[in-house]
Amino acid sequence: MLLVFKGSYGGPRDIHASLFFFYVANGVWFCVAFPRFAGMGNLLKVLTREIENYPHFFLDFENAQPTEGEREIWNQISAVLQDSESILADLQAYKGAGPEIRDAIQNPNDIQLQEKAWNAVCPLVVRLKRFYEFSIRLEKALQSLLESLTCPPYTPTQHLEREQALAKEFAEILHFTLRFDELKMRNPAIQNDFSYYRRTISRNRINNMHLDIENEVNNEMANRMSLFYAEATPMLKTLSNATMHFVSENKTLPIENTTDCLSTMTSVCKVMLETPEYRSRFTSEETLMFCMRVMVGVIILYDHVHPVGAFCKTSKIDMKGCIKVLKEQAPDSVEGLLNALRFTTKHLNDESTSKQIRAMLQ
Repeated sequence: MLLVFKGSYGGPRDIHASLFFFYVANGVWFCVAFPRFAGMGNLLKVLTREIENYPHFFLDFENAQPTEGEREIWNQISAVLQDSESILADLQAYKGAGPEIRDAIQNPNDIQLQEKAWNAVCPLVVRLKRFYEFSIRLEKALQSLLESLTCPPYTPTQHLEREQALAKEFAEILHFTLRFDELKMRNPAIQNDFSYYRRTISRNRINNMHLDIENEVNNEMANRMSLFYAEATPMLKTLSNATMHFVSENKTLPIENTTDCLSTMTSVCKVMLETPEYRSRFTSEETLMFCMRVMVGVIILYDHVHPVGAFCKTSKIDMKGCIKVLKEQAPDSVEGLLNALRFTTKHLNDESTSKQIRAMLQ
């Protein structure tokens, strides 16, 4: 047993101490007094667990390599993530078939224009199917990671510190998710194209016509894709559902193991961003942006998964500190992240959210 007290004591040589450790060994109590020193406040907080909810260590997003214990899961996740950049590049290059669709709608009796629109839309729908199928792979990858990062006997903090390569992959999934959803929200052509595709398929089905693309995107697949793209942030919704499914499937695992994993990741990112010693270890500005995006991604995921969200007083996420860190960066680099907190979180406008936090996000 260890007890810690703060106070003062005048010793034989007029040594004044402000920190006392009382411990018991072999049934005998001992007291050790420490003189006042500059870092005493933080040490006292650690010893009294006042900052237990805000763990901090350096998570090496640039160079983390898997240990033998991590390698099997790491390889599985890596096989999924290797396609993420091509997915983003493909989405960024997505221009849509707006002009062709508009011409076809305005000239419903012009067969040539109908065919032109249909031929423009079909390859785009195949691309949209690829994005959707990647979300399914990402969902399974996240559940594998959560299983590794929340299992006993280690705490979430211990897992993230010991298994940094897996933590890095978790961060990469979140980073991809925010980038994908940001691109999707800025591209209304995606839903317009898919809506036109579904209307055309329905019309042809009424006329007992079967189109070749239905072999690629059948009605069941089209229904699932429609639900996916109807979401403002479809990848985030996928991760939220995957996390909730993981919690419900692992009933013997307390939900706190999962939410604490998320809040710990948030805290680690925040501390790395606000601590010059950690921040200076990043070799590029891209890593700083990566760290900020991951922090915001975990906050949003936590807010969707935790019963009362990330903004209430009992939250294990230091929301004021996280927002402050973002606002200290160049405005043009973080406005999209602040907007993500404003518009894609679930509990920001709850009554339990403090006026100060709401004001910070105005």
